[in-house]
Amino acid sequence: MSGSVYGGDEVGAVCFDFGSHTVRAGFAGEDAPKANVPTHMLTGDEKTKYHVGTNAIMYPREKSEVVTPIKDGMIDNWDQYETMMDHLYTKCLSVESSEHPIMMSEVAWNKMEKRHKTCEIMLEKYNAPAFYLCKNAVLVAFASGRSTALVLDSGAAQTTAVPVHDGYVIQHGVVRSPLAGNFLAAQVREHLKDQSIEVVPTYKIASKDPVKEGQAPIWTLRKNIPGVSSTWHDYQVDQVIEDLIHHVLQVHDKPATEEELNMIPGSVFEFPNGYNHLFGAERFKVPEPLFDPLGTNLRILGGDMLAAQHVLSSSISMCDIDVRPGLWSNIVLAGGTTLLTGFSERLTTECHAKMTSSTKVKVVTGGNTTDRIFSAWVGASILASLGTFQELWISKQEYEEEGKLIVDKKCP
Repeated sequence: MSGSVYGGDEVGAVCFDFGSHTVRAGFAGEDAPKANVPTHMLTGDEKTKYHVGTNAIMYPREKSEVVTPIKDGMIDNWDQYETMMDHLYTKCLSVESSEHPIMMSEVAWNKMEKRHKTCEIMLEKYNAPAFYLCKNAVLVAFASGRSTALVLDSGAAQTTAVPVHDGYVIQHGVVRSPLAGNFLAAQVREHLKDQSIEVVPTYKIASKDPVKEGQAPIWTLRKNIPGVSSTWHDYQVDQVIEDLIHHVLQVHDKPATEEELNMIPGSVFEFPNGYNHLFGAERFKVPEPLFDPLGTNLRILGGDMLAAQHVLSSSISMCDIDVRPGLWSNIVLAGGTTLLTGFSERLTTECHAKMTSSTKVKVVTGGNTTDRIFSAWVGASILASLGTFQELWISKQEYEEEGKLIVDKKCP
């Protein structure tokens, strides 16, 4: 369809990338999303069913539960999904959905009925002039300037390897493992519990006094705190743990002994209540299972617990032998967990150890932190703004003529 049918050439598309941790939304052609909001939301009352957004979810409310529309990377609750979309359009983007084509990412294992439902909602309820659904691994590869790549995405819920060849996902080569951000958070909780360190979230603290490293914290409990739910309290604790993970944890460039780790200077982390703790060798031990899960306490997880390099190599080995060299030399990293200091270097070391010297292994990390976190969204932004892409949109007219099954034909 030409741009004149749906306004694709005249009006910029909006791009959405739903993750387990955050949702990215913004306008095609821009370098970064305009909004990056938590995927989680709070239940409300009859007047306001859900409270959505960064500020809303941080505000303590009586008995409000933390919920999410995303499960296993796919949309699981359509009511919550539509609430999120309403928030993004009205509060974040401030545009009419009927005036802009919609580019949306999806996981490689998205189910057919969920694809149909997404297409139906966006073109009927939101009355978009055009719609397109694209695999997020393809978008990540595209953002790095590649049509063929092995995308290793380690986010909150899982680490996935998705082979992309000539712009299409090799579906039988997709491999997943639960060793990712949520696993790291659970490992940190276990360690803090063993050390008898209580994580007091920010909402409980009225004031605190500075103390020296290792000394007991001196803080005052905030008064008149509402009777918050356990899910909201846990969410607030998770914010502290997430901060600790990104400021303290580090991946060693190779398997290391206790003695080697003890020689590396520690890192001090200040908890919200003012307590300062020195993290030594444990800041390397906690993320080590990402690359060596054997012998680790993994009772907190289910599923196939594959190390990152095994997720990657298993995926490539499932692909045609002629495609494999191109995948090994174009390993593209995405997702917040890959931002851990030393992650890409360790992955490169592990990959070289598995391969013969004649195999070229190249791990592509992206230019900066933003590139890695927003890479699927950036790929969508680039793709949706290309003049050559405009004929690929599912127009409203095509949808009305052929129905929701058109998404399977036009969005492979």
